[in-house]
Amino acid sequence: MTAHAAAPTAGLRDRKKQQTRDALATAALRLVAERGLEHVTVEEISAAADVSSRTFFNYFPCKDDALVADHSVDSARFLTRLAQVPPEVPALAAVRSALGEMIDRMQADRERWLLRMVVIERNPALLPRLVAAGVETERTMTELVADRVGVPPDHHFPAVLAAVTGAAFRSAMLRWAAGDGARSLSDLVDDAFETLAAGLPDPHPAPSTSIPSVPTS
Repeated sequence: MTAHAAAPTAGLRDRKKQQTRDALATAALRLVAERGLEHVTVEEISAAADVSSRTFFNYFPCKDDALVADHSVDSARFLTRLAQVPPEVPALAAVRSALGEMIDRMQADRERWLLRMVVIERNPALLPRLVAAGVETERTMTELVADRVGVPPDHHFPAVLAAVTGAAFRSAMLRWAAGDGARSLSDLVDDAFETLAAGLPDPHPAPSTSIPSVPTS
């Protein structure tokens, strides 16, 4: 087989693998949303995706990973993009720029991501797995930011920036899910980052539009 013939075959195989992974993740999310985490088995997820349990374990080590892991949103790729942002771009703006591709992918897979947020909210036992994954990303991000701004990794600025931008992104995701995706995730992330850039000023609520009552004699 020539190299030209092998490439399309490899591409088709990768697409089929991704389709199977997506089917398993979707089945897991839908079943857990309906029944709760403790009332869904790997066997039931596999049957809903029309594959064997053995196939399930080719893609995910356990049920929880099928719920929270999403290979289309790659933290390593985010870190690579952050390292590639031109050095003259301020650190906060660089982080927002590096998040762009991840946000686009999440919005393209909007329905599954909104369902995932519902499942995580209803099943707090999944949170430690998410936190553990975020810790490693935040550690590497701290090192990249330190290098960008020219300070040691133990300086307070890189760690604080990594923490607050992570919190801003999570809060935008929660608002996105709470609003059932009515506003774009990109706009909500922009809102959160603009608040950070402004130094977290107190918000000024819009003035009331209610009509004052007229006293009667």
